[in-house]
Amino acid sequence: MSTADTCVTIVPYFKVAEGKLDAFKALCEQFVEKTQTEPKALYYGFSFDGNQVHCREGYTDAEGLLTHLDNVGALLQQALTLAELTRLEIHGTEEQLASLRGPLADLKPQFFTLEYGFRR
Repeated sequence: MSTADTCVTIVPYFKVAEGKLDAFKALCEQFVEKTQTEPKALYYGFSFDGNQVHCREGYTDAEGLLTHLDNVGALLQQALTLAELTRLEIHGTEEQLASLRGPLADLKPQFFTLEYGFRR
């Protein structure tokens, strides 16, 4: 059985500064711990390729994403002292993206509109 997919994903990529990877990974553990308390977080984790890092994360809706950013804001500021945000994508239905375009404008993300698909 499938349902309408309102899931919103945020797709950040970071480049960690030389010699700062261990400190960044320590922050990743804190990010995961804080995010586990969020009821609208569907999945959350970090993937690494050398000093390139991707945070894989999805939320039930735009409100869940905004709640997450508020929850981890201080940690994100710490992370950005160790790494550069090199790419940021936001994926979701146009209805969900409309709620995010204003609040996320300063981050200059690329928005991708979900048009076809399903969720189980």
